[in-house]
Amino acid sequence: MSAEMRRSSIAVPIKNIERELICPICKELFTHPLILPCQHSVCHKCVRELLMLNHEDSFDAGSECSLPGSPRSRVPSPSMERLDRLVRSGSISSPGWRRGSVTPRVTTIPCPGCHHDIDLGERGISMLFRNFTLESIVERYRQAARAAIAIMCNICKPPQQQEATKSCMDCKASYCNECFKLHHPWGTPKAQHEYVGPTTNFRPKVLMCPEHEMEKVNMYCEVCRRPVCHLCKLGGSHANHKVTSMSSAYKILKEKLAKSIHYLISKEDQVRTQITELELLINQTEENGQLAERHANEHFERLFETLQERKSEMLRSIEQSRNRRLDQLKGQVEEYQGMLENSGLVGYAQEVLKETDQSCFVQTAKQLHTRIQKATESLRTFHPSADPCFDEFVLDTSREETLLKEMCFGGVPDPPLIDLSRSRVYNEATICWRLSDDHLPTDHQILEYRRLGGPSQSPSQEDGEDSGVWRATDRVYGPSSVVCDLEPDSLYAFRVRSCRNSMFSPYSPEVTFHTPPAPAFGFLFSDKCGFSTERLVLNKRRDSVESVAGMAFLLAAERVQTGSYIGLDYIIGDAGISQGRHYWAFRVEPHSYLVKVGVASDSKLLEWFHNPRDTSSPRYDHDSGHDSGSEDTCYEISQPFTLLTLGMGKLFIPKASSSSSVSTASAASGDPGNRVLPMPNRVGVCLDYDAGRVYFYDADTMRCLYERQVDCSGTMYPAFGLMGSGKVHLEEFITAKRLTF
Repeated sequence: MSAEMRRSSIAVPIKNIERELICPICKELFTHPLILPCQHSVCHKCVRELLMLNHEDSFDAGSECSLPGSPRSRVPSPSMERLDRLVRSGSISSPGWRRGSVTPRVTTIPCPGCHHDIDLGERGISMLFRNFTLESIVERYRQAARAAIAIMCNICKPPQQQEATKSCMDCKASYCNECFKLHHPWGTPKAQHEYVGPTTNFRPKVLMCPEHEMEKVNMYCEVCRRPVCHLCKLGGSHANHKVTSMSSAYKILKEKLAKSIHYLISKEDQVRTQITELELLINQTEENGQLAERHANEHFERLFETLQERKSEMLRSIEQSRNRRLDQLKGQVEEYQGMLENSGLVGYAQEVLKETDQSCFVQTAKQLHTRIQKATESLRTFHPSADPCFDEFVLDTSREETLLKEMCFGGVPDPPLIDLSRSRVYNEATICWRLSDDHLPTDHQILEYRRLGGPSQSPSQEDGEDSGVWRATDRVYGPSSVVCDLEPDSLYAFRVRSCRNSMFSPYSPEVTFHTPPAPAFGFLFSDKCGFSTERLVLNKRRDSVESVAGMAFLLAAERVQTGSYIGLDYIIGDAGISQGRHYWAFRVEPHSYLVKVGVASDSKLLEWFHNPRDTSSPRYDHDSGHDSGSEDTCYEISQPFTLLTLGMGKLFIPKASSSSSVSTASAASGDPGNRVLPMPNRVGVCLDYDAGRVYFYDADTMRCLYERQVDCSGTMYPAFGLMGSGKVHLEEFITAKRLTF
């Protein structure tokens, strides 16, 4: 046997591997570790706690839109048993959704090892395997740590209880020699049980598939890198994946692991040399860090000295100017005091007037009269001898403050820039940014946000400590981040900065977004209810629909002599609304000829889909939204539908009635020219089911364009009608949860 093989056969002391047995979350020895899809292991209880802390809405069926006008309520951390009961019973749900609108809970958590988001799928934690190998190693470590504490026989009773010598993996109990022979007699099935040395860790003999609980795992999926059963391969989620037999995977992985271990052991001298180099680098880092800290302190001390010198000089200038002006004003006060009767100049003049000798009087009075004339002239043209204003001493330090705030080391990264075109804000905000072009990688980014106010904010809230206070997210290791629990109908500011080698960049320029008036309503286009496959094209994701001018359009144009108008082709969302406030947004292609958008009840949809009507004139319209003659008659009563017309790059505001209102006075005046607006880049719709009103918004600025009463006696659905060439795209956030399913 070679020296390398002899060294590889040496057992590693179990106490030396403690760092590999610590959970990255609780920082304790693993307890029932689970293997995440990224192959990192985490304690079972830690996964549950992480799931509860980061995604309380993971257990909502759809969205939190059934909580009208309020942020998502945080779920307290219940016990595992209570949480299991809630999930199994289906009591965690959203009453604002009907059966067709139920969205499975999203179970996404950040891996504490690699910091990537891990999607646990619909089944959540139950889809994860227990890491029995790691569990066994942890148990052996615990046994080595408590070697002085013996495992006692589970059958013997005190005071005659004996120390266990064997543990049966089938019976899940520990026995002394006598009790083991008594309960596992020779020639019986129990004699075939598997037994090991004394242990308290009893694990199953075989792994069972978490998706098909009655099936044993006997294959290994090379794509997902996890054991699977034959049902997973036949018709499950691994049907199109490449799989190998468990024995083949065992052999291959064991050979790879053994080779890797042999390689590491053979490079032990190299590892020790590199450890020495690393220790040297640690010392150099400590010395260089102290030197850099000392230099930085010296620079700041010089700055402080310079500031102190300038402060002393400028304060001295202010003091000298103040003293000079005070002396001048006080002298002027004394001069004017002399003009008072029986004092000063006037008193002296009065005494001179008492002189009876003419020559003496003339000798004295000449000079005195000159002084009196000057005092009289000064009194007539009063002017202070000094200006009390110190405007010339006002100090503007804004430029210097900016320079000080931007003062940084040479290796500080440039600030990132928030990408407005890709950022979206609903009741959750997805903020995207572009990193600087200095081509040097950053460690992470920090996103900060604050609420600037909103109509729903009371004065007491605006004066509270949360108003305008910047809040920071956790470290972000990618170009985007999601901020949850935003208040509806509020203005928020966002900024981001990068970090490299513990040095932060300046903040990016602040950007503001306005949240919708209600939580986002998630749905996709329905390809079942009244969907016209001849004239409508739906993409595979069902988040985009396009109207095409096919043969049916040409035939209709041939029949109609006055024009080529045909009936509207309707498509609705696959989720209905029965209560609460809900908001959704979409984008209409500017080249679209005519598109109707809004809401409709289930009864009205039956009428539209089962009684189609072709049109031969643009004057026929289901709503009063198109700029045609039909607008002249306004609905004064609440209808079970409301549709707004967009097309040819324009948005047509219906004529105002007693039950509707518009955003501009000119539009309300009834002038058709003033009721035509440029088509917004994105359109938002908000349905208040309980109040029976629907609102249409410019989704970029959240400016309300039009609102009216609507009859919500039935289930309401997002409705879209297309005529001619047109295309509608749903917003990504509106479809995200549905597409995850």
